[in-house]
Formats: sequence, C-alpha cells, structure tokens
Amino acid sequence: MFTTILMQSGLPKMMARVLTCLYITDAGSLTASELVQRLQVSPASISKAITALESMTLVRREPGERRRERYVVDDDIWYQSMIDSARSNAQLAEAARQGVGILGRDTPAAARLENVARFLDFVGESIIRAAEQAREVL
Repeated sequence: MFTTILMQSGLPKMMARVLTCLYITDAGSLTASELVQRLQVSPASISKAITALESMTLVRREPGERRRERYVVDDDIWYQSMIDSARSNAQLAEAARQGVGILGRDTPAAARLENVARFLDFVGESIIRAAEQAREVL
C-alpha cells in the first residue's frame, strides 16, 4: 500500500519500491545487493532508482563495510526534502516575478505570474515553518 501511494504521488514504480523497502527494514538502510535480493531486480534498476531518490533528497548514502555503500532513510531525509521543495518553490516564484517585469505589469499574463509568485512564496514559507516545527517536536 505504501508503494502504491508513493506511485500515486508521482514516484516511478521502482523508486517507490526501493523507498518502501528501505522504510520497512528495521535498520532503515540497505546495500545495493540487499535491495537487489529483496526486490528481485537488476543492480542497474537499483542504481537508477537510488540516483533519482538521492537527487530528490529522499535517500542518502553512507559508507558501509567492505566498500559497500548503504542507502539510508531517516527522519532528517523528509525534513531535508521539504526544505529542498521550499527552495524550488522560491526559485519558481523568483522566475515568475522576473516574468512580470518582462511582460509588463498591466498584462493578464503578468497578473497570472504575479499570483503564481505570491502563491509559491506563501506555500514555501509555510513548508519551511512546518518542517522546522516538526523537527523540533519530533
């Protein structure tokens, strides 16, 4: 069910399977070979999924035994992911504001972009505030 929900939220199937597999292990971490064994997929599939999850800050790498990296999920991963999301929102808001200047404030397109910027500013600030509060409480 967790995998299905992750897929419905936009994660590709293999990424969702890897993330779920990491979350349901007691240690919260596995090596690539352990993921291959548990999911019965190729090492290349795991590598591709891990790279994508890492770029989204949903997984991090840690040195393991005998030069084998461990892929880790923990509470800080979600915090970091939310902060990265807020940064992306801020970049989009800034780009929208630049578009307002280029299009001219009196155009309907500029008005739409201004609304986008205001919305993203508000949501981004809310995400940061919520992530900080959750980090303190949890």
